[in-house]
Amino acid sequence: MNKFLDHLGISKEWRISDIPSFSDELIGLVPTPVLAVLLLFPFSNKDNQYCKEREENSKMKCEAPKNLYFMSQTINKICGTVALIHAIANNADKLNDSMAPDSLIKKFIDSSKPLTPIKKGKALESSEEIATTLLQCQTRDLGDKCDYHFVAFVQMDCKLFELDGRKLEPVFHGNTSEASFLKDTGHICQEYMLRDPHNLNFTALAFGAA
Repeated sequence: MNKFLDHLGISKEWRISDIPSFSDELIGLVPTPVLAVLLLFPFSNKDNQYCKEREENSKMKCEAPKNLYFMSQTINKICGTVALIHAIANNADKLNDSMAPDSLIKKFIDSSKPLTPIKKGKALESSEEIATTLLQCQTRDLGDKCDYHFVAFVQMDCKLFELDGRKLEPVFHGNTSEASFLKDTGHICQEYMLRDPHNLNFTALAFGAA
């Protein structure tokens, strides 16, 4: 995944790192600052029902900021790429000096930002440059198995949002801060894990400092 970041045009000062655990003892091993968290989890009927309920509750609690970048996933087996774009696009202000003006990811984000979520997804679907980059990295999308899915968690305006290309809009998870973001996101990821406690196939990744 870091090789893909290189090809997209992200400086090596920002990397994808494993989150070994959200326990107080191990969470301190994750390099900081953490700009976003990516969670890979197995699909289940319980998860689908929970996600629907959470999405409905979120609508009543908070309207997403207008500058929050959100895209729909319009094709299968690309959820990891969608999650990574969500992570990068919603931290563009922090990454600006780390992205060359003509980099692939900056051009894609700048051109797609004004579009609706569906049209953003269609733009990704039709991007030959990004498809070629995936092939050059010899990397399958990390969520390319149909029974697994990737989502991204970001913080904007001191609010924590879950960005899932399957959903119609971002899901609000409450207030947060740069200092508490990783721990706050950890609580949400642990909720995912508790819904399927016998399944060990969960992976949490941090996008942040190398």
